Amino acid sequence: MSQNTLAEDTRTGAAAPTEASSKRWWILAIIALAQLMVVLDATIVNIALPSAQADLGFSDGDRQWVVTAYALAFASLLLLGGRIADLFGRKPAFLVGVVGFGAVSALGGAATSFEMLVVARALQGVFAALLAPAALSLLNTTFTDARERARAFSVYGAIAGAGGAVGLLLGGILTDALDWRWTLYVNVAIAVVAVIGGWMLLSNHRDAANSKLDVPGTILVAGGLFSLVYGFSNAETHDWSSPQTWGFLVAGGVLLVAFTWWQTRASHPLLPLRILLDRDRAASFLAVLITGAGMFGVFLFLTYYLQLNLGFSPTKTGVAFLPMVAALMVSAQVGTTVLIPRIGPKAVIPLGFAIGVAGMAWLTGIEVGSDYVSAVLPQLIVVGLGLGMVIPPAMQMATGGVAAEDAGVASATVNAMQQVGGSIGTALLNTLAASAATDYLSGRDATSEAVQAQATIESYTTAFWWSAGLFAAGAVIAFLLFRRGVPQQDPDAAPVVHM
Repeated sequence: MSQNTLAEDTRTGAAAPTEASSKRWWILAIIALAQLMVVLDATIVNIALPSAQADLGFSDGDRQWVVTAYALAFASLLLLGGRIADLFGRKPAFLVGVVGFGAVSALGGAATSFEMLVVARALQGVFAALLAPAALSLLNTTFTDARERARAFSVYGAIAGAGGAVGLLLGGILTDALDWRWTLYVNVAIAVVAVIGGWMLLSNHRDAANSKLDVPGTILVAGGLFSLVYGFSNAETHDWSSPQTWGFLVAGGVLLVAFTWWQTRASHPLLPLRILLDRDRAASFLAVLITGAGMFGVFLFLTYYLQLNLGFSPTKTGVAFLPMVAALMVSAQVGTTVLIPRIGPKAVIPLGFAIGVAGMAWLTGIEVGSDYVSAVLPQLIVVGLGLGMVIPPAMQMATGGVAAEDAGVASATVNAMQQVGGSIGTALLNTLAASAATDYLSGRDATSEAVQAQATIESYTTAFWWSAGLFAAGAVIAFLLFRRGVPQQDPDAAPVVHM
């Protein structure tokens, strides 16, 4: 982003006032903590599910709803949450989101039935959809210096990328040491700190206060995103040929096409299409979508491998992911603060994807008798280094340069891309992995433990190869779409609106 744009942003009120600006690193800490809470909850409950299932007595078929309820509510309401932050102010949106998230987490922790737990998880998704866009847009409007903004986004992006692994670690520790309910109760403690810090440090902006909420657009996009995520989750539990899968996927596609058409007609569009028409921003959205899909292969199948094949405890499994988190944070810092300002995204983001491809391809070498130090650890570090050069820079590029009044909805679009990407990855990689295991078992003695063990390895390595393929596609798309050179404010980008 050029210095001229930064100056314009400051004049339009996109920057936080001086008082808040002087405390901006404390603001970053509060925003990062709140974002960590949202990202954690995509994975922290997974490790606790067997304990919760035994305690509340629900079936294996019902188990997925504890995960899916959160994803459905979160993904379908994100754009609405982002627009509410723009219309009514980012500080109240952030605080209401945090308080609500903490309260319904306590409700989920105290659940006495399966239904109560699922309702609490869905409500977590509702408040996360309000909180996440407000947090990202607050970050975008608090840091107006290009160098400081890059540093802030390296921290935020690293949390967004590594939060899933941290969730696995924390989920394991809390389940082993205390009880599955603490995977939800822990959010209350995080929320208390975030609310106190947010109340004291944040200042309020209503950059789109003169606009109105686009109700038809909200209904269309919420229905479209819900149908897509629900359709992909049904592919995992039913089959791709099931009407509950393709029917919802088709409905989702139709609703999103209708939403796009409506945005060209609406007087106050929910998602102004100018946000999507900038090449660098569109490329960034796609990069976030693809990493959301590809990262799933790392977290889910490696968790299976470490626990079921190598015999790791939940806590040890979480610890095993920490080197990847460390590598991701280091490369996030280098990517956003050193490489992007010097050589631009057209070189950096495809390179990050290519490193991710190498790491995932290397990971396919796991065998039944492999050990963590040689067959998993170096590969995880390589994957972390690659993703750190993709996720934080892409998030920064996706939200930088938008008009102040569109900051919330641009931030919501980034989060929606990550959620939809994760849903695609869940359905696609699970289905492909299951098919690979079935193909391996056909014609072999399925009762043999050795054959069954090898079949699971075949399923994992198939998922890793497909993740590598997704990252390879990301490298090509990023190289073709991103502009050459260091990012500048482009005339086609969302205009800066003088309020």
